[in-house]
Amino acid sequence: MPLPCRLLPAALCAAAFAAFARDALPPQVAQALAAARVPQGSVAIAVQEAGAARPVLRVNDAVSLNPASTMKLVTTYAALERLGPAYRWKTEAYLGGELRDGVLAGDLLLKGGGDPKLNLESFWILLRGLRAKGLREIRGDLLLDRSRFERAAGDPGRFDGDPFRPYNVLPDPLLVNFRSLRFTFHPAADSATARISVEPRPPALEVVNVLRLAEGPCPEGRAFRDILLPTFEPAKQRAIFAGRYPASCGEKDLHVALLEPNDHVGGTLRQLWAETGGAWSGTTRDGVVPPGAAAFHVHESAPLAELVRDVNKLSSNVMARHLFLTLGLEAGGAPAGAEKSAAAVRDWLRHKGLAAPELVMENGSGLSRAERISAATMAALLQSAWRSSVMPEFASSLPVAATDGTMRRRLKGEGLSGQAHIKTGLLSDARAMAGYVLDRRGRRMVVVMIVNHANAPQSQEALDALLRWVYERG
Repeated sequence: MPLPCRLLPAALCAAAFAAFARDALPPQVAQALAAARVPQGSVAIAVQEAGAARPVLRVNDAVSLNPASTMKLVTTYAALERLGPAYRWKTEAYLGGELRDGVLAGDLLLKGGGDPKLNLESFWILLRGLRAKGLREIRGDLLLDRSRFERAAGDPGRFDGDPFRPYNVLPDPLLVNFRSLRFTFHPAADSATARISVEPRPPALEVVNVLRLAEGPCPEGRAFRDILLPTFEPAKQRAIFAGRYPASCGEKDLHVALLEPNDHVGGTLRQLWAETGGAWSGTTRDGVVPPGAAAFHVHESAPLAELVRDVNKLSSNVMARHLFLTLGLEAGGAPAGAEKSAAAVRDWLRHKGLAAPELVMENGSGLSRAERISAATMAALLQSAWRSSVMPEFASSLPVAATDGTMRRRLKGEGLSGQAHIKTGLLSDARAMAGYVLDRRGRRMVVVMIVNHANAPQSQEALDALLRWVYERG
């Protein structure tokens, strides 16, 4: 607390209270943290006008903390600057034999380039490209070349014990539709069960439906997922849905990553290839494109400037990890791994003159117990991004308060609605936000708040209170 003004000259009094204002939590933020039972020592804050030299508010801003998904801001900003907004990923197709009269007497090879969004539509377009170039029947096997990334090791369920969660899918340079299946449940009034459809539907996938319609409320979020998650038998590619489905749920979707990578790619190709009128009866296995081989067809992704919107607005972990690995791929060559990628980010930071000695990047997505950054460094990155040539692409990728992405349900009906571009982050012991607020006077403010505590998930009101305080200061 500064000394009373009557004991100081006027100029020193003003400076003392200015310093105090930079270090003291706004009362409404302190009250919300107390209500969530989060001690102030577990919180870091940095607030500064964009382009200004001095902060408006700083609390524990030099402390290294787990930023959860706000780490994606580091990854996407680095990618936009190092790769460029027009960067595209390439998925290449090679013929392992002679093509005559539409028939390939050999194998089809697909080489993944790390496309972060090779979804069902993009994969269908790739296959349509093969058909357009005259390929109709494949007499050999499907070979998959994943040599551009290091082979992802480990249990996808290691993070939170749910290996079938799409956000836990490990990086894969030939990742089709995020290795995810969408099961849709269709309850019918004239039936005792709910019909189940799945997309994509690999022909080898067997869906056993012994669900029974039931009365009662429809559970939300993870509770809904827990009652419907199927029993899966990998060897038989069999998913068994049992138990009770509340009729009050109506039609709902469940996204799960059930199949092994080769089974998923091969099964999806088999389904879509048949739908295009093509023929293939072979198997799927790993392979490597021979040196010097010429690509038969190259499919390009959407540009990076478009994909970073999905990464930040939807907080896509797997897409962020692909961006992170691509930084290492372009800087250090194949195969890309976490060490190459972290080194590429550190080199980029040095080039920009940004000191971040506390920064720890494990996968660039924030889905990590190890990743660390300080609020001061995050604020410095946001300041740098505001001055960057990629500022429009970067800022427009952030969720807009009360409008879209992970902020679509927050701050509705308030003056702040639509005035803040904020990336959010949430783990079991971390909650964070970082981005820009346009205050009531039209000043653009950089705002960062990170909470690391067992009660961090209950601290959303404190984060919202800080956003309101920054906005109303105008």
